[in-house]
Amino acid sequence: MEKGPIFISKSVGKKLRSEFLAMVKYILELIRRTSTDISDDVVDAVLKARRREEAGSMARNLFDQILKNIELAREKSVPVCQDTGTNVFYVDYPAGTRTAPIRAAIIAAVRQATRKYYLRPNSVETLSGKNSGDNVGIGHPSIHFSQWGRKSIRFRLMLKGGGSENVGAQYKLPDASLSAGRDLAGVEKCVIHAVFKSQGLGCAPGVIGVGVGGDRGSSYILSKEQFFRRLDDRNPEPALRKMEERLLRNLNSLGIGPMGLGGNTTALGVKIGVANRIPACYFVSVSYTCWAYRRRSMILKGGKAIYDQD
Repeated sequence: MEKGPIFISKSVGKKLRSEFLAMVKYILELIRRTSTDISDDVVDAVLKARRREEAGSMARNLFDQILKNIELAREKSVPVCQDTGTNVFYVDYPAGTRTAPIRAAIIAAVRQATRKYYLRPNSVETLSGKNSGDNVGIGHPSIHFSQWGRKSIRFRLMLKGGGSENVGAQYKLPDASLSAGRDLAGVEKCVIHAVFKSQGLGCAPGVIGVGVGGDRGSSYILSKEQFFRRLDDRNPEPALRKMEERLLRNLNSLGIGPMGLGGNTTALGVKIGVANRIPACYFVSVSYTCWAYRRRSMILKGGKAIYDQD
């Protein structure tokens, strides 16, 4: 068994022990897929972006390298990017489910994934600077639990790289420096400013997640939750749908291009979510994720795992 807060002991029944080990195995496979295999909607977006660039251009060449990188990672089952980032899990569970065993299974799987090199050891003690060596520590991995009305358990995993995390930004409207008021036009100005300011530092082309409203913390969480949406989906709110489409066009007109070296594609997608706020506050949080857009999901039902795209 793994070291650490594993809820199973040798004294429990074989059935519970077997179920726990099976869950660890399924989560480990989810981590492997997330780290080594980019989702089809992202690959499609990269292919379309490549076609928009001029033949022989630096941008076209960079997209060729990105596609080759994706192909090799998938073929050899190695990380798409050397920075496997922060492990962010969202778990939806049915009523009556104990979350402690699930948390323990995630921790065990993360440790195994680190030993198998699906994950780089990325968890560092903030005060001492010491690397834990297994991606486990205070707040690592990041796990968000939520009860839902289904009988299955859904795991969603995002590997959030440090380069893209560093260029995220939060704004408080109104913002006189941007001439941005408390409306959607002001939100657009914030998003364009954040992406322009990041230039190529977030490993462009990126996907932009936007959280409008909430408090400072919930607004950032909302912006990151947008990354679980597919790039080819359409926002159900008409005003936000039009805004996402308009922002994508405007961001791609900035000329920043892949890796900040110029081109027609600076962003692969823009996804916006909204939450209620109090009258005194109007926050706009902009999260950025790079072209190595790693997120996957899995459903556990009847003791079996169903992975997305299977």
